[in-house]
Amino acid sequence: MDIAQHIALIDELCFRPFPAEHGPSDVGFSGPGHHVAVLRAGHPLHDGDPGDWAVTADQYEKERDAVHEVLAARWGEADLWNLQTVLLRTEAEEIPEPWARLAACARTAWLWQVPGTGRWAAVAVADQDPAGGVQLLAVVTETAPP
Repeated sequence: MDIAQHIALIDELCFRPFPAEHGPSDVGFSGPGHHVAVLRAGHPLHDGDPGDWAVTADQYEKERDAVHEVLAARWGEADLWNLQTVLLRTEAEEIPEPWARLAACARTAWLWQVPGTGRWAAVAVADQDPAGGVQLLAVVTETAPP
């Protein structure tokens, strides 16, 4: 998938209805009030060399940043949001989905409030679970970030 396809999917998710139940979707998984799309996915670490994992993570971060450039031109500049602070907060408070899951799998995300939709969008590289592989994720939700 290329950057234009990533942007098109994010645009579509900004208007796609949310399902009533949690479960898989045609692009990743969804639940009440959120969609999480897997834009790209690498192989789990046990399938290869740790060096390949690092190269894939770096490549996906560059792709995440390229998506950021396009969306920032459209929706305004975004700060790189530190999800590790959200992850730490999960020990003491209930963090709503999809933010708790995103904080468990990614360290940072670009984050916007999408004008005219009442939704939030984030783009992140999930690289915290070696068994799950590196993934480039897009999140669209009606739940404000914690």
